[in-house]
Amino acid sequence: MSHPALNLMQGTVDLLILRALQQGPAHGYAVSRWVRERTDGVLSMEDAALYQALHRLEARGWIASEWGLSENNRRAKFYALTPVGRRELRSEVSAWRQYAEAVFKVIETA
Repeated sequence: MSHPALNLMQGTVDLLILRALQQGPAHGYAVSRWVRERTDGVLSMEDAALYQALHRLEARGWIASEWGLSENNRRAKFYALTPVGRRELRSEVSAWRQYAEAVFKVIETA
């Protein structure tokens, strides 16, 4: 069943990027593709939001970047989690689980 892409709620982009980079270093398009594939196309990131978030996360020290070659031999900036980013990811996942459980308690109430 095909689902229309959902707009990402504020605050989810950072979490999704950090989670995607937990798999290993990746360039922006690969991060976006991973999220889209992992969610069966339900979640997608607009380029502007993705790259603003990548720059913001790098400024916070949660990710680091370096230039490399993509799968098609194009120059691309690859991003990787830093130790601080790994700690932040654990914290964010915990907070989102708590948030989601609370929302489900409300919407699943008979």
